[in-house]
Amino acid sequence: MPAPRQAPPLWYRLLLGRNPRRTLFRAALLAALAFLTLRYVVTPVRVQGISMWPTCRDGQWAWVCRLAYVFSEPRRGDIVAVRFTAGEHVMLLKRVVGLPGETVAFHGGRLHVNGRPLDEPYVRSPCDWEEPERSLGPDEYYVVGDNRAMPREDHVHGIAERWRIVGRLIQ
Repeated sequence: MPAPRQAPPLWYRLLLGRNPRRTLFRAALLAALAFLTLRYVVTPVRVQGISMWPTCRDGQWAWVCRLAYVFSEPRRGDIVAVRFTAGEHVMLLKRVVGLPGETVAFHGGRLHVNGRPLDEPYVRSPCDWEEPERSLGPDEYYVVGDNRAMPREDHVHGIAERWRIVGRLIQ
């Protein structure tokens, strides 16, 4: 008569359950789901720099929804992640202030869209930027950070093509 099977140790049952194959399958499925979610649905972004201050603080983590613009287009006031370089991993958070077909300019530190000053309650610090009027193409957006107290030369802003906009910041 065969000897009775001894039950696996408690740590083994807690780690792998009663059916190790099923547990490993579930773990693999969960890892794949997490990877796909972080790759195609939401993306964590670490804010580096003060160009979006006070809305986003230097060093904080933010989440970008990649599906936000699948069925709609970016709107004025949206904070978006923009690929300004060829790489997928280098993204900047900026606010959309100009939409396709509009003209954008800075006069006396105020943003003008289609010749009229735009009310921007999120801008808390004055600036002295001067930029000539620029016309946006059918697939172009004008993006800029909220911290306008920075010198214009130190602030990455300007025209971003639609394909460079990765998604919208989840707030």
